[in-house]
Amino acid sequence: MNIKPIRNDQDLKKAFHQLEGVFQAEKDTKEHDEMEVLVTLIEAYENKHYPISPPQPIEAIKFRMEQQGLTARDLETFIGSSGRVSEILNKKRPLSLRMVKRLHDGLNIPYESLLADIA
Repeated sequence: MNIKPIRNDQDLKKAFHQLEGVFQAEKDTKEHDEMEVLVTLIEAYENKHYPISPPQPIEAIKFRMEQQGLTARDLETFIGSSGRVSEILNKKRPLSLRMVKRLHDGLNIPYESLLADIA
């Protein structure tokens, strides 16, 4: 096993190439150990240099609506009146903590996404 730290994108490319050779390795083998170490190194480098932030709250809500075939009317249970739903979806009113909790509990939208706008 010849593994080095990933310090730049060239090292990352080499690590991916090395990973290709051991990706399907059987458990309890040296190759499998190498695969696990490479995956950990690659994830650490990508998380540091290419972080993926959670989606904006309204985008997360719209995505869940699309996934579940929901309409704005379906959101009234979680947000309130049709006028309030419209204001939220058009970004004219912020989500309240009560709405965030209801959307999380009812539609399983992660808190990280619903609270992404709060600094």
